[in-house]
Amino acid sequence: MEEEKRINQQIDIRVIIPAFNEQNAVGLVVEEIPKSWVSEVIVVDNGSQDDTYEQAKSKGATAIKEPQKGYGQACLKGMHHIASSPGHPDIVVFLDGDHSDYPEQLPDLVKPIIEGQADMVIGSRALGQKEKGSMTPQQVFGNWLATSLIKWLYGHHYTDLGPFRAIKYSTLLALQMQDTNYGWTVEMQLKAAKQKFKTLDVPVNYRKRIGVSKVSGTLKGTIMAGYKILFTIFRYL
Repeated sequence: MEEEKRINQQIDIRVIIPAFNEQNAVGLVVEEIPKSWVSEVIVVDNGSQDDTYEQAKSKGATAIKEPQKGYGQACLKGMHHIASSPGHPDIVVFLDGDHSDYPEQLPDLVKPIIEGQADMVIGSRALGQKEKGSMTPQQVFGNWLATSLIKWLYGHHYTDLGPFRAIKYSTLLALQMQDTNYGWTVEMQLKAAKQKFKTLDVPVNYRKRIGVSKVSGTLKGTIMAGYKILFTIFRYL
C-alpha cells in the first residue's frame, strides 16, 4: 500500500475504458481498478442504449459520451478528454468495459514503464491464464495469425493484440492514432514497432465477459474485425 501511495504521488496514470451497452459490467470494472494507482478513470459511453453511462458515473468514473460508434473512436474521445484536461498524465491504460480483463492486474502493466523497461506494455492473454470459453477459437486463431504476420512483415514479436495495455502518454501522442474501429489495437502495435519504441508483453488473465460480445459474438463482427486487422497490418507496411 505504501508503494502504491508513493507511485500515485509521483506518476500520473489515467485509465480509458470504451464501453457500449455494458451496464451490467462497467461498474464492476471501475470498482476493481486499484484506485491508489490511478488519478482518473474515464469511461467513454459509445452510443449505448442502456445505463452504461449512469453506472460508470455512479462508481466514480469520469463518464463521457461519444455517439459516433467505433472502438477506436471511443478511445480517441478519451484521449481528447485527457488532452483538454489540466495537466497531462505520464501513462495511459486501456482496458475493456465487459469485465473480461482483471483490472487489479494494472500494476503489472505500468511497473515496467515506471521502471524504464518499456514505452508500451501489452497485457498478453496468450501468456496468462484464460478461463475456458473466454476466447472463441476464431479469436485465438486470429491473434495467432495477426501476431505471426507482424513478426514476418515487421520483424517484431508480439504474443497478443489484447485490449488491456499501458503506454507512455508521450509515446501515445507520437503514434498519432487514427483508426476508429477494429484496427485500433493493431495500429498501436504496428506503429510502435515501426518507430522502434520499447515494448513488452506481460501475462494477464482473462475470463468470460459479461453479456454477448459485439465482435466475436456475431459472424458479421468476427469477419469485419478480422478483415480490418489484416487490412491494417498491410496498410502500414
